[in-house]
Amino acid sequence: MSATEVWMIGDIQGCCHSLNKLLAHPTIAQDVDAQFWFAGDLINRGPQSLATIRYLMQMQDRCVVLLGNHDLHLLAVAAGVRSPGKHDTLREILMAPDAGEIIDWVRHQKLAHFENNHLMVHAGVLPKWDAQKTLMLAREVEAALRGKNWQRAIDKMYGNEPNHWKDEFKGGKRLRVIVNALTRLRMCTPKGHMALSIKSSPGAHHQGLVPWFDMPNRATKDVTVVFGHWSTLGLLIRPDAICLDTGCVWGGHLTAIRQSDRELVQIPCHQSLDPLTQP
Repeated sequence: MSATEVWMIGDIQGCCHSLNKLLAHPTIAQDVDAQFWFAGDLINRGPQSLATIRYLMQMQDRCVVLLGNHDLHLLAVAAGVRSPGKHDTLREILMAPDAGEIIDWVRHQKLAHFENNHLMVHAGVLPKWDAQKTLMLAREVEAALRGKNWQRAIDKMYGNEPNHWKDEFKGGKRLRVIVNALTRLRMCTPKGHMALSIKSSPGAHHQGLVPWFDMPNRATKDVTVVFGHWSTLGLLIRPDAICLDTGCVWGGHLTAIRQSDRELVQIPCHQSLDPLTQP
């Protein structure tokens, strides 16, 4: 990477107007050669999903784009293996004249990125996975999404079981655990199993459950894991974990943080959706 600075940005969810304002902010705009990392959930629920995708596509090699659960949902709907939800804002993408090009671009993005001792994923990392294993497993899913049978592969990625990892898993089980960890995880049981039904904040009463980033002996404690997905958690900045989902589409903020010095820029948003309705 040749950029002098990296700005890491949380869930946009189709709020392209907020993204434009964020990137035009003087603190960000002054870093003229900056690279931008996007933590996934680029689209859906917000009013400008198509404009958001096209904006990111035009950024080309200035950005690293990760896929979140909403972005995978777009692929699943396009593949005919999932039905649109009543709160989705995907129709304008699917009906666009360049829909095929957009879908191909989305399915060629990443599920994990590691550089400068920062590991970015959309949601979380299982306790036993270190950074290199996370990248290796993410590449397996990325290869499946980029393959000629991607529609069949994405159909196998949906479901809540298994809720834990075993190296011997193969096929759909293996893909499903990887996808669920990287794009849906918030809380774990003491054994490190995923509690995928939890959407509320860690402060809510979840007896026996632990935020994935607070699991004892987590293998990624020696790197900074950057993630989104958890709007009810909100902004979290500490040496080993940074959450950048500050609920843009739910009436919160769109957040960016500069990797080198933790400089923070936030743009207020004006949506009024209920975060507990998100999948």
